[in-house]
Amino acid sequence: MRDTSTLYIGLMSGTSLDGVDGVLADFAGGAIATLAAAFTPFPPALRSELMALQAASENELEREALAANGLALCYADCVRQLLPQAGEPVAAVAVHGQTIRHRPELGFTRQTNNPALLAELTGIDVIADFRSRDVAAGGQGAPLVPAFHEAAFGKPGVARVVVNIGGIGNISVLHGDGRVNGFDTGPGNVLMDLWIGPHLGKAYDEDGAWAAGGTVHEGLLAALLDEAYFRQRAPKSTGRDLFHEQWLDAKLAGFTDVAPRDVMATLTRLTAVTIAEAIRAEHAGVDAVYVCGGGAYNATLLRGISEALGGVTVESTAALGIAPNRVEALAFAWLGYRFTQREPGNMPAVTGARGPRILGALYPA
Repeated sequence: MRDTSTLYIGLMSGTSLDGVDGVLADFAGGAIATLAAAFTPFPPALRSELMALQAASENELEREALAANGLALCYADCVRQLLPQAGEPVAAVAVHGQTIRHRPELGFTRQTNNPALLAELTGIDVIADFRSRDVAAGGQGAPLVPAFHEAAFGKPGVARVVVNIGGIGNISVLHGDGRVNGFDTGPGNVLMDLWIGPHLGKAYDEDGAWAAGGTVHEGLLAALLDEAYFRQRAPKSTGRDLFHEQWLDAKLAGFTDVAPRDVMATLTRLTAVTIAEAIRAEHAGVDAVYVCGGGAYNATLLRGISEALGGVTVESTAALGIAPNRVEALAFAWLGYRFTQREPGNMPAVTGARGPRILGALYPA
């Protein structure tokens, strides 16, 4: 494939199922530079179908294939928004796909996608399927972002924690000496989003405003925290396979008298506490936490993490030079660049894989 261009497009659609984040990145000279960013929302019908495909259903093979085609159209639209800013040929589009099953304990993870169609629609090489090689090597296939976090935010002699809060939360502990720890902490926005929809008709709790007016119910919080995943040792990863509507309904069954707004406050605290506990367990001396993903825009959640860590400074990755809504897409652009350079993209210490692996599969233009 072409190796003269240092321009890559990264596309990410995560567990929040809101749409596609895209970035145009330049990796010239080993730098990591974002030249442009774009967002393509999912059509409501596609979002509903992707949500339905998170669980077993009738005729799901055909339905997944059709949803993958719809995804490719959204991805192509995002690419078209970015190309005018390139000024020269783009080496490749690196696309994550949409996770609909994540079962590394059974030896598989599935990100639905149609990268062949995306290559046809864009006329650009496409690199996809980043997680399955790590799983084949005995790893969790997730999280993959800690390697990028080290490349983008690591600083010799400085210990930092980077937290990605999408539908699921994950942490990257950058020790400042090249060592990196990381894993999925549990629910990020997923439970909060599930709760606010039927009660306020919104996709998410903007800035945590609804949660801020509620009161945390300690009994409910204890019930929510009574989940084996939180006690499981890393390497570990999770997703909607565990933290879904049925999980939440079962936890709420004994708390029908709790006001909806107080439930939201408690769900927000759950995310904050599980992230804080994970950080505390991995790196007791942290001085600052940097947050990316949609959760970075939830002030109530960030305050909750800071409080749970005893007042540690918690701010977005914008303080380190990258807007929080661009980090994951940029991470997959970087993984695409690593693929073309035949460099590994995983961190065995994070995922539990047997060793470093080159991640991805190529669909030439």
